[in-house]
Amino acid sequence: MQKPTHDSMRPDSGAKRPSPSFLNLLETLVIGAVGAELFNLANIPAAYLAGAMVLVAIAALAGRPVGVPRPVARCFFVVVGLSLGSVVNPESLHGVAAWPISIAAVVVAMACVTLSTMYYLRRVHGWDTMTALFAGVPGALSQVLVHAAEEKCDVRGIAIVQTMRVVILTVGVPALLAALGQGGPTRLAVAPSSLFAAPLELAVMVAAAVAVAALLLRVGFPGGLMIGPMAVSAILHGTGLITVTLPMWAMIGGMVGLGAVSGSRFTNTPLFILWSYLGAALGSFAVAIAVSGAFVLALAVGLGLRVGDLTVAFSPGAIDAMMVLALALHIDPVFVGAHHIARVFAVSFSLPLVIRYMSRRSGRREDHSDVKKTGQSGGPDSDMD
Repeated sequence: MQKPTHDSMRPDSGAKRPSPSFLNLLETLVIGAVGAELFNLANIPAAYLAGAMVLVAIAALAGRPVGVPRPVARCFFVVVGLSLGSVVNPESLHGVAAWPISIAAVVVAMACVTLSTMYYLRRVHGWDTMTALFAGVPGALSQVLVHAAEEKCDVRGIAIVQTMRVVILTVGVPALLAALGQGGPTRLAVAPSSLFAAPLELAVMVAAAVAVAALLLRVGFPGGLMIGPMAVSAILHGTGLITVTLPMWAMIGGMVGLGAVSGSRFTNTPLFILWSYLGAALGSFAVAIAVSGAFVLALAVGLGLRVGDLTVAFSPGAIDAMMVLALALHIDPVFVGAHHIARVFAVSFSLPLVIRYMSRRSGRREDHSDVKKTGQSGGPDSDMD
């Protein structure tokens, strides 16, 4: 089991720290709302997610006790899932015939991203093989950290590199797509409804979404808290059974809330620790995005798929952040969701096999008790024991 001292100084979801108080939550959401509005005023794409994430992360690094309790975070996931599904209609599925090829390609692409990033971290920053492997795996952060702790890797370094990748993607992808003419200032993808426009329809949709989300959470389905409600909403809206959508405040609140959840992962992370991993985080991100970009360009030319859809679908980031980007940038959420689910499942099933192979190859033993070095002078974990 991972030592508590490691947990106390690495970025991670607020759910793994002591639950924040109501005042901490209120402060976090206010900071997130301010960041979202600042980014929106600056006409930055995906402002509600990116702005909240960035400003909350800054507050966390400045020492503020920001955080979102697990039950509240789960509510945000459900709300965003409902918002994602409401943009689905039969016309949005016109390119479904090409999906099997691109879904197979995303699995291959993420394997290439992992290997390339692992090679970079080993050769340039001197990280050991297993730590570099975990830092290179795109997304699936919770599962990666569990495996990393079991293998006695530098969990904090892995978490910092992975979390910074998500932050950079969340801010950078919208800016890149806007520069390519694939995005623009933040606006809602669908027209919001009044809370009392069709209360019965809204109640049915929310109840069904919560039930499916709870079921998927119980069985451990990756991203189930968001994918389940999205599927419910997509089916109800796509078949015309329901026309009502969430109110504007709920849609925006969900995106701001998820941005705050991601930004609060930096709570209790000293700035000097973050700085010591900055080179590895930025360099590995550049490698990952270059490899993903090559696949995006090849599929855009070969299959005629939209660059914007492919860019978000192939971005090596957390499934929740990428799905919210799809919503904010008016990109097909079903397309993006299908690709990221395939990626997460590929990681879930292949990672244990890869770990076993790499462990045997390197001659590691389960009773090995030393935390591996990551090429950082002085060993960033040396002061934790």
